[in-house]
Formats: sequence, structure tokens, C-alpha cells
Amino acid sequence: MVSPIVLPLSDVGLEDIATVGGKCASMGEMIGNLAKLGVNIPDGFAITTEAYYRFLRENDLEIFIRQQIASIDFNDLVTLRRAGQKIRQAISNKRFPYDMSAEIIKAYTALSLQYDQKETDVAVRSSATAEDLPDASFAGQQETFLNVRGPAALIDAVRNCFASLFTDRAISYRETFGYDHFQVGLSVCVQKMVRSDLGASGVAFSLDTDSGFKNVVVINGSYGLGEMVVQGAVSPDEFIVFKPSMAIIEKKPGNKNKMMVYGEGSNDRTKIIPVEKNKQQQFCLPETQAIQLAEAVVKIETYYTNLKGKWCPMDVEWALDGLSNQLFIVQARPETVHSNKDRHRIVSYKMEPVPGDKCILKGIAVGDKIAAGKVNILFSLDKRITEGVEFMKGDVLVTDMTDPDWEPIMKIASAIVTNKGGRTCHAAIIAREMGIPAIVGCGDATEKLNTGQLITVSCAEGEEGVVYDGKWSYREEAVDLQSLPAIKTPLMLNVASPSMAFQFSYLPNSGVGLAREEFIINNYIQAHPLALLHHKELADAALSVKIQQLITGYPNEEQYFITKLAYGIAKIAAAFYPSKTIVRFSDFKSNEYYNLLGGKYFEPHEENPMIGWRGASRYYSEKYKSAFALECKAIKKVRTEMGLGNVVVMIPFCRTVEELHQVLSTMKEAGLERGDNGLEVYLMAEIPSNILMADEFAEHIDGFSIGSNDLTQLTLGLDRDSALIANIYNETNPAVTRLIAHLIRVAKKHNVKVGICGQGPSDNPAFAKFLVEQGIDSISVTPDAVVKTVMAIAEVEEELRKKAMVKEEVEL
Repeated sequence: MVSPIVLPLSDVGLEDIATVGGKCASMGEMIGNLAKLGVNIPDGFAITTEAYYRFLRENDLEIFIRQQIASIDFNDLVTLRRAGQKIRQAISNKRFPYDMSAEIIKAYTALSLQYDQKETDVAVRSSATAEDLPDASFAGQQETFLNVRGPAALIDAVRNCFASLFTDRAISYRETFGYDHFQVGLSVCVQKMVRSDLGASGVAFSLDTDSGFKNVVVINGSYGLGEMVVQGAVSPDEFIVFKPSMAIIEKKPGNKNKMMVYGEGSNDRTKIIPVEKNKQQQFCLPETQAIQLAEAVVKIETYYTNLKGKWCPMDVEWALDGLSNQLFIVQARPETVHSNKDRHRIVSYKMEPVPGDKCILKGIAVGDKIAAGKVNILFSLDKRITEGVEFMKGDVLVTDMTDPDWEPIMKIASAIVTNKGGRTCHAAIIAREMGIPAIVGCGDATEKLNTGQLITVSCAEGEEGVVYDGKWSYREEAVDLQSLPAIKTPLMLNVASPSMAFQFSYLPNSGVGLAREEFIINNYIQAHPLALLHHKELADAALSVKIQQLITGYPNEEQYFITKLAYGIAKIAAAFYPSKTIVRFSDFKSNEYYNLLGGKYFEPHEENPMIGWRGASRYYSEKYKSAFALECKAIKKVRTEMGLGNVVVMIPFCRTVEELHQVLSTMKEAGLERGDNGLEVYLMAEIPSNILMADEFAEHIDGFSIGSNDLTQLTLGLDRDSALIANIYNETNPAVTRLIAHLIRVAKKHNVKVGICGQGPSDNPAFAKFLVEQGIDSISVTPDAVVKTVMAIAEVEEELRKKAMVKEEVEL
């Protein structure tokens, strides 16, 4: 039987990869099974691999291609470029067999009529048989041609798709992954173009692209055709949607200063134009459509997961039609980096201390690794050929942005640094796949760095990647989580940075024992809350300008604070959902508040801020009440609008029972009431009065969390920040441990939970042992202390088990 040359996409599915390649098979599978679930997919047809093989046979190309491939020295990129160029040119110069072109044109005419057009505009996408597979994505290896109109342009684009099976990057990639160049066939996907040139487009992943965290959809997008996002030519808008509640838990505006739109003629199918200033400051998608898109991505992930019988995260390309205002999925493939990772083995990287003046550049961190090497600045691959610029293995690639042609160089780089791009641009995707650190969207990397300069590239410090001048030391630690002993005492985590929460969620844990608002306010909000609310009343024009810049994109200052704080809290709570995330209300001291933007107008000078106007005493004060109300509204937004009911609030530095009543009353005024929608309220037990009056406090709260740092300070009467008396500071001092033991007994008597979130258990395994012996309900430690704390807890639990057995034998 003669194999068909053309098949409607609706007639193919995943079982047809050998015939129509991964891309066509995936699109056909979705058209046949997901369209009925409300996922919009533009229709089209597949030009089968038979057409590709027949094109090669009838033009006598196979022997020539084999000769050229055999001539390549894969350690010499120049030979790769020469051979690839010869193969592509040979394919592009050959004629299309007449009967094949007639069949393709017939299918194109039918597609045009389907959309009531004589000649419709289509996207022509390469679809290789080794593409979109579970072990290698082959993303972007072959070409895509947009806004193709008319039979002649279509046939030309198909021929160029055939040629693109032998781009330099595709040849190199197949060699790297061990695929036979002649066992890989090429189909072509012809689809109706979505008018995203009048709307927006981008990519979406059904997991967090940096950590692999499962419970979110990450959407990147910009105005116009999607190539700008994929290439990294713009920094896209980003939305993070929490799957269980389908709520946006974070969104960040990008730098969308240009867009790709339709061109005017057959030789100018697309062009790049500037984006209007007012549109640059708006998000390319309204929140309702971002959520609609996330729902579609989850449907696709669910379908493929059920089909394959195991979790199958997806990498999706989407487009918003500016004419119909409809969202379309234009491509979907399995994600291949995180889905293949061993989650039982965690490797962490930590920079040793580096002087502040050695930080020369920052951008968006991709991954969490660190690498050092010599800078090699390249603006084009051609420069290597014409000027003899050699890129050596281990160099740091520094460039404006990358595209798939750069992959042969990228795979020998120790790290990548780019001026442009976002977390889902080409450089970021390939860096993750190759396991090398990358910092994208730096803005001026090619100006600040010099070729030959030795630098250290660190992606191990949160969302922000840092480039240091010189080679600096770092530690690499690997832990096999399966080798850790099982423990009964719940181990929780102290999490400060929302950007690290998804990564930390893979550690053994029972939730978050302490999430500090201070970090979020200092890093996300960057201004004193009262300065936000009252800056217009001050005679400080410079301050007002800075605040106006901060709140760009938000309706007002109040919503800016509430939303940004809510995003930070939500990201931590989502990472550990449904386990509890205990969020401590802000506990800045007056000197720390003073240092926030505008803080000098609202903070008193105190001789000892550590025991001054902090914690609970601020919340009900008329001087600060309005600022505390913003915190309460942010918590309510997280719990109700975002669906993260696992958030528990904690009141710090509450000196008296009367203060507790006042804080609870102030919370209620701001719309946050204990018990409402299951809200629990914990109290930081960090003042001796909290423990001496524990019976009275316990009647009005749901739990205690011991703050061992302040408790030690106030019990021993010392300033924990003073180096002069640091030798006296000891959390295992009998005075401190007796107070803790007493609190645990009282809490258990009242059936109130009691845990600890101070630094003690993180730094001192012996202290952790003491807590377990006392029967504490949970221990919360910093992520870097998890392993040693687990081992300490396991040891003491085993000792207690043996003691219990001996006691039982004696009693018998």
C-alpha cells in the first residue's frame, strides 16, 4: 500500500509519530480528544514523512548527505557549519515532485475554504519523528515559517522545513543524544495561523521550570507572534497559577518594548515593530484569560498523564487571536528536563562569602548551579568563522540572546549570560536541558563584561542570578533522601525567600513552621507601608516619584502592598500545600523599618529597638494600625481569593494577654478573624511572660511557636547582637530549657500545639534532642539543617523507644 502524502490533523494521533512526527501527532491527538473539553486548537494537515523520504529519493540526495555527515569532526564546529550548509543548500535547490506538490496544494485549498478564504495564512512547522519524545525534547531543532500564504510560498516553506532537518543545531543535537541521522524522518505541520500579531502569544509549562514543582502552571507571554518570547528577544510577562485553586499566586510584568507582526509580502512574512509605551506597562493577558489558559494546560497535562500512565508535564505554546479574542494552543510537547530527574537525590550549591564590590551583574537565574570560566562575548556565530574567534570548552558564553543555532556552542559552555530573555526563552530552556547555569535578561552583560575576564556565575541565590568578578569558592552537597531514617516528630521548615520555596518543597518536611513577612516586605515591596499610604502628605517629591515607580501597574499604593505581600506569602504556602504554612506578621524593629523607603518619616529613634516598639505593640497602635490592616488584608486574599487555607498566622513579641486581645480585635476590624474559614492563630513564645502566663494565653490561641533566639536573650538578659557578651548566649542554658519544658507541659494540658521555629535546632542537634525528649509537637529548621536535624531526631527517638521497651519489660 502506498503511504499517504497528506493527512488531516484530525485523523492522526500519538500512534502515528513514525508517519507524521511528534508535533503533528501531538496536535492531532489534541484535536481529536481535547477540543471537546474546550481546548481550542487551530485546524490543519500533516505532510507525512513519506513525502520527505520520497523527496530525498527522487532527487538522489541520500548518498550526498551521508558523505557530508561523515566529513564532520564534531570537536570542530567549523566543519559542522560547512557540512550543514552544503546539505541544506542541496535540499533547497531541488524540485518538488509534481504529484506531491499538487496533493499538498489541494489540502491547502480545502483548509482555506474551511475558513472562508481563497488563500489563508498558515504556519508551517517542522515535525520530526525524534521530536517531543519523553527523553529528549528536540525543541526548536527544525524551522517554523509563519504567515505563509499561497501555494508557491507553501511549497517553498515545506522544502525549507525538509532542509532544516540538517541545521547545525539539529545535526549536533542528534549526535549528542545518539540518534541515527537517517532514522529520523521529517513531517510538516500546516496549521491555520492565529492572529496573535493583533493579540499576544507565548509559552506555558505545567510545572515550575526552575524547580520542577508540580502544582503550578507558569505562563510567559508578550504581544504579537510568539517567536519573540521563544528567542528571548523580549522579557515576557509571567503568571504563576496554582493548580488546586486555579488562582494566580504571582505575576510579574516583562519588558515588552517590541513585537513581531505580519509582514507585507511573501519575502517579508514577519517584521518587528515597537510597542506603544502605555501597552508596555500593561500585562499582555488579563487575569481571566491567564487562568483560562492555565485550565487548558492542566487539561492537556491530565490527558497525557492518563494516556501514558505516569505524570507527564507539558510544554505548551499558546496564542491569543486579536480578532476573536480567543485563546488557542498551537503546540504541546512533553517536558523532558524535570520529568526525568531523580527527586530522591538533591544537590545544593552554596557560594562562600564574596566581597560586595565583586558583584558586577545581576539577572534572572536559570537553575541553581554555580560555575566559573573566562568570558567569551559573541554577537553572532558568523564572527567565529570570519574573524577566527574561538570558543573554548569551559568558556562562559556572553551574548545578546541565543537561538537554536547556538546549541553546539552552548553545550561546551560552563555557563551562559545574556542581555535579553526570560525564564522560558531559548537560552533558559537549553541551559536547563544541558544542566548548566544561565543568567538571562541582564540588560547590559555584553557591556559590563570583557572577553577573557574570569567570572563566577551563581544561580544558587534565589530568583536573581549573580555574576562575580573573579573565580570564587563554592560548596556542592548531595543528599540521597531515601537514605534518611524515618522520624515521628514532624519536621517543618523556616522559609524566608518565596523564590526558593518550590525548591525547598522537595526536602522532607511537614510544612512551614516560620515564614517571615519581613523578607517579602524588604525585597518585594521595598517601601515602608506608612510611606506608601501617606507619601503625598510629605514634602518629599523624590520619595513620591520613587513610590510611583514602584506601584506602576497597580491601581493604588494600598493594592500594591496587599498584592505584593500576598504573592510572596502565596508562593510559600503553595509550595507546601496542603501542609500548614505558619506566617509570622511583620516583626521589624524600628531601626529596620527606618531603613525602608520613606521609613525615616514614621519611625522613632530608640536606644534599644530589640526590646522596643516591635511585634504586637505596633499592630493595635493608632500610629501603625492602618499599616497592619494591609497585612491582614493580604493574608485574607491568600486564604480566600487564592484558595490557600493552609496559611496560619502568628503574632510575634506579644508581651501580655491584654495585648493579645487587642491584636485579635484589630485583626477582626481588618477582616481577619480567628476561626473564620478555619483560620488558626499562633503565638510566638519568645518572652518569659508568654511562658509564665501560658495557661492564660492558651485559652485564646491555637498554638505556640517557641522563638528560642529572643527567649534566650530575654531570659539571660543580654543583647544577642552584641559580640561583647556572645559567649554567654546559649539556648541550652538551664534557665532557657526549663522555661521551654514548662511551656510544652502547659500546652499539652490545654491541647494546644507547641513547636519551635528558632535557630537553636538548626545549629545544635543536641538541642533538637532535648526538644524531642520533652515531647514537642514539631520542630522547624532552616533548609540547610534538615539532614543533620533528621539524624539527630532519629537518634533520640530510637533511644526513647529502647527506654520504653526496657521500662515495659521491667513492669512485666
